[in-house]
Amino acid sequence: MPRIAFYSGSFDPMTNGHLDVIVHAAALCDRLVVGVGSNPNKAGLFTVEERLRLIREAAEAPLGQEGCELEVLAFSGLAIEAARASGARIIIRGLRDSTDFDYEMQMAGMNGAMAPELRTVFLPASSPVRPITATLVRQIAAMGGDVTPFAPAAVVAALRAKFGRA
Repeated sequence: MPRIAFYSGSFDPMTNGHLDVIVHAAALCDRLVVGVGSNPNKAGLFTVEERLRLIREAAEAPLGQEGCELEVLAFSGLAIEAARASGARIIIRGLRDSTDFDYEMQMAGMNGAMAPELRTVFLPASSPVRPITATLVRQIAAMGGDVTPFAPAAVVAALRAKFGRA
């Protein structure tokens, strides 16, 4: 039976921190499903379709090297429902600091109450990517700063195009 893990987020934009979690998760599963959550009440910088494409571009090669299959999909509603639908038994969550830990522990508890068959696995961020957040990457890019150290190359190019700095 293949080990399937589910990693969800808004990925607006995908960062090197997200990619770090994806690469580390690949060591734990045979197939990693990256779910891009969509919230109709929240306008993103990138469309869901753009985010799906950018994740595929950044993650396919590293996951292939790990021997892990990648699936990228959009979902709305509860992440546990999307995880169930994808056949996952593991939910992957990345942790940067104690603030993330506190929030993610609460979320893991609630998810465990609603979907006890799913196990949450926390992956600590590697030191170089700990300070990276999608919000900061968006803000730096919007103000003309260089986000090359913080995001995969395809995302950097997409941010430059989005803000007219191609």
